Order: sequence, then C-alpha cells, then structure tokens
Amino acid sequence: MPYYGFNFQWMFIWNPGQQPEEPDLKALDFLAAHGFNFVRVTTDYRFWTKDHDYFHPDEKIFEYIDRYLNACREREIHLSLNQHRAPGYCINANHLEKHNLWTDEIAQEAFIFLWQTFARRYKGVPSRYLSFDLLNEPPEPGQYGMTREIHADLMQRTTAAVREIDPEREIVIDGLGGGHMAMPELVGLGEPGARAVHSGRGYMPMALTHYKATWWSGWEGLPEPVYPNLEWAWMTWNKETLREVYQPWREVQAQGTPVHIGEFGCFNHTSNDVALRWFRDLFSLYREFGWGYSLWGFEGAFGIVEHGRPGAKYETVMGYRVDRELLDLMLESRV
Repeated sequence: MPYYGFNFQWMFIWNPGQQPEEPDLKALDFLAAHGFNFVRVTTDYRFWTKDHDYFHPDEKIFEYIDRYLNACREREIHLSLNQHRAPGYCINANHLEKHNLWTDEIAQEAFIFLWQTFARRYKGVPSRYLSFDLLNEPPEPGQYGMTREIHADLMQRTTAAVREIDPEREIVIDGLGGGHMAMPELVGLGEPGARAVHSGRGYMPMALTHYKATWWSGWEGLPEPVYPNLEWAWMTWNKETLREVYQPWREVQAQGTPVHIGEFGCFNHTSNDVALRWFRDLFSLYREFGWGYSLWGFEGAFGIVEHGRPGAKYETVMGYRVDRELLDLMLESRV
C-alpha cells in the first residue's frame, strides 16, 4: 500500500445539531501538488444515526462522503474511509455507546450492515481510489469483553460481507491495543480475494508523542522528553528500539500481508527539535520497510501546518505556514 498522506477530521466527532464539514479543497490541492496520494477520513456513525437506530441511516449524510471521494479522485488521491466511532465502540469516550460491539449481537449486526451499505453505495469505484478501514484502534484484549477470537471473527465476517457485494474492495484493519499490536491471527484475511492491509501506528514512545496531552494522563510526573535515549516504560528509546517495536509487524509483512501506518505524529508540547529527531528515525524505518503512512493531522497540533511545537520554524507554502523541515522529511521518506 504505497500511500502517503494525512488524516482529515471532516466527520470526526458529532455533537447535537452538527453537520459534517465539506472537503477541504485547498488542503487537497496542497497534497496533490506535493505528490501525496492518501487521505484517511475518520468518521462518527452518529452523524447519520439517530437514537441508536442503526439500520435506518440518514443517507443524505453519505453525500458528504461522496463529495470527499470525488474531490480526492479528481486529484488522484486515495480515500480510506474509516469508522472512528462505530456502533458499540470508540477508543475515545466509549461510555457514550448504548451497546457493546464485542458482546452485543445488535452492535455487531449494525457494524456489518453499515459496511454492507457502503459496499453497495461505492461498488464499482476502483480500489485505487477507495478502501474501507473497518474500525479505528480496537482495544487491548480483555477490555470491554473483547478477545482476539471475538475481534478476528468480527473482522472476518465483515470482510466477507463486503466482498460478497464488492469483491474487489480493499479492506484495512487496524492493530489491537489502540492500533499498536500486530495481528498474526488475521494474516491472509480477505483471501481468496486480495489480502486485507494491516494498519499500524506511530505513536511510540508516548512519553514523547503525547507529552502533556489532555486526553492521556500517562505523561504526568514525567520530565520533558528528549530523543534519542528517552527512558520510558522500562526501555531506552532510539531507532533500534523503534525497530524492535515494529518486529511483530515485520513478521506479518513477511507472510505476504501489506502493512500501512494509518496514524502517527507528535503532540505540540514536545520541543520541535526533539520531535524532528524522532520523526527522522521513524521515517527512515518506514522507508526501509516499504511502508506508507498517514500523519494524524494536516493542520493543528499533530500536523505540518502551524502545529505549535516550541522552536518550530515555518515557511509559507501555497498559503499555509508549514514546518518546512518536517515536510521535507515526509517528501524524502517516500519509496
């Protein structure tokens, strides 16, 4: 999956009365001009579902996705459609869910129904333009009643249901434990059609990437991060540590399963010089492994545009104030 790009949160978190955003054409023009060919759109099913009535979606909302797809296709950019909040599960604020994706049959039926609905809607769109990223960042085994067996069964059933309608659709599955854990039990998922792509993450060590993040308390009591040789989680973090962390994913890749990094990045409370040294090692490994990637944001705290990390130097490019050094690292890292 030689795709390089960014996540866009156009339909990310629903609030009462909120509509999705329209596609950001200026940002997509920037991507196309710089040879980026991938956009991951993280969605929240509540935009089209009222009162947990999963089986009667407001398909007018899907027209926003149609526009996202058309805008990307016009620029030869692949769109990966992801369920960030799915019926019965979300890595963020899971307590808002009425049902449990891992233990409740109605949530599993709704999950499969939703992907069948998208399969019918987009049947005939070539996989070079569209993939289905089934579920953002499943939990660690043992959380919410999820086991590896339950997860594998749901991914297998969903993939089969999609491929029954649209045999050529490319499928992406995120690693367990928030996307970090490889899934050897799902090597070969999707056969006899094309194998599903396995999607990993680039957020380790979190003491660096999530320092002072409001949604993660693990940084509390830690010193300001350094890199290389950050001491965290009983490990000394440098390029070889990162290589070791990705070894299970390399083993999955060695069995013929494509690997892509669906999210990665560094929050904006880490000094930019520290972040850039970490990015440099990360990109060198991705290039060595032949992996594509998708930075969590384009603008804002995890992006390349005015992210706000201390010490950052910006250059105006196509109307954006861009961290030029980070942009150059991304451009140089592509296979």
